[in-house]
Amino acid sequence: MSELIELGLKESAELIRNRDISAVELTEACLERIDAHNESINAFITVASDKAMEMAKASDERVKEGRARLLEGVPLGIKDMFCTKDVLTTAASHILDNFVPPYESTVTANLWKQGAVLLGKTNLDEFAMGSSNETSYFGTSRNPWDTTRTPGGSSGGSAAAVADFMCPGSLGTDTGGSIRQPAAFSGIVGMKPTYGRCSRWGIVAFASSLDQAGPFARSVEDVALLFRGMSGHDPLDSTSADRPIENYDAGLDDLNIKGLRIGLPKEYFTDGIDPQVKAHIDVAIKNFEAQGAELVEISLPHTKYAVPTYYIVAPAEAASNLSRYDGMRFGLRIDGENLADTYTKTRSAGFGREVKRRIMTGNYTLSSGYYDAYYLKAQKVRQLIRQDFVDVFDKVDVILTPTTPTAAFKIGDRIDDPVTMYLNDIFTVATNLAGLPGISVPAGTIEEDGKTLPVGVQFIGKAFDEQRLLQVARAHEKMANFQMRNAA
Repeated sequence: MSELIELGLKESAELIRNRDISAVELTEACLERIDAHNESINAFITVASDKAMEMAKASDERVKEGRARLLEGVPLGIKDMFCTKDVLTTAASHILDNFVPPYESTVTANLWKQGAVLLGKTNLDEFAMGSSNETSYFGTSRNPWDTTRTPGGSSGGSAAAVADFMCPGSLGTDTGGSIRQPAAFSGIVGMKPTYGRCSRWGIVAFASSLDQAGPFARSVEDVALLFRGMSGHDPLDSTSADRPIENYDAGLDDLNIKGLRIGLPKEYFTDGIDPQVKAHIDVAIKNFEAQGAELVEISLPHTKYAVPTYYIVAPAEAASNLSRYDGMRFGLRIDGENLADTYTKTRSAGFGREVKRRIMTGNYTLSSGYYDAYYLKAQKVRQLIRQDFVDVFDKVDVILTPTTPTAAFKIGDRIDDPVTMYLNDIFTVATNLAGLPGISVPAGTIEEDGKTLPVGVQFIGKAFDEQRLLQVARAHEKMANFQMRNAA
């Protein structure tokens, strides 16, 4: 079993296509791993064993008939923000009790059309609101490198599942860093595509102008392949970009590093970075320099406003989006004496503390008398942040930064201090505000309290330039030669 679960995503697809292994064998191995480890890691909320085996058997039939597709037979974990037809979808919230969608999200539908297999739905911070997976109604996911620590959030379950070899790839969503931060904490690769590159239709909405689906895997090549399978224009999503799907996994090694202009924003290299983390980022920079890349110091002057801007814009959109959960049509319902009392009791019991905090914050910033002072001003600052990136991309091809200021922190350390928790997103939120693609790739490991913990390096690219972004990430991956933990 250990040999099967350690296979990469692309390798799995090729072996299944060549009939060296079967989709059923690989799916069974992943399900066995989940059964053995999920109690301690808590990566999955729902394990769809029967559906997974049904899909795997169908894949094997297609392979026998010579009709294998891009991801034929590859088992995936899907963040429980994606609606999956006839499979429980919770957004890790009590308020979506027993919600089984009668439809499929566009992104997951794309993957099933490419032959992928649904293993189940992975854990997350409730409604994707959090940076540690501690706000989930179903309990906290744990980091496979050290189970006393968080795998990151909000897509912590998706990252933990891949890092613990429960699946070769998974899906997450990234609203302010919710793919890249867990990838860094869990020692894997995670990418947030350009806003509009992947459809948002059928994804439970948090902040509609920021949310974007993206892939996790244990290598850049696997992330590129999964991204190819999930992306594409969707007329059901008015913000979906009408651009062709590229073969992102082809030509990953074709980048000529010599002359590549890499921007190093001075605002991202602050005193708050753990010295061990910074040491790995410095090595990554020196590696590129040794290969002939041109390192350019740049400034993104409005970066210091990114976190406060995000925590005005995102809660405002969340307050609007979450108003639909009232107990009238689906999910939890607690009857009261009248309609208003039913709303109050249902929403009070259904939403967790962090979600309530953001709903109240959002409604406050949108309220009469405060809209201009907060929300409108935040939107103006957001445009300045976006313009900073436009200006620097005239001078550089890609930007290199730390993904996070520290390695994974211990569960319970920050949950009672929202400001400290929010500042964990300091290097990731600006990318979402600007709608740009970003990827986190392992940079190395550090030692902390007797534990070996991974850290990540982040690359930020121009809008819709994922091809080059993935090539740069692949170049770093080869130079870093990161050693993934084994499946023991």
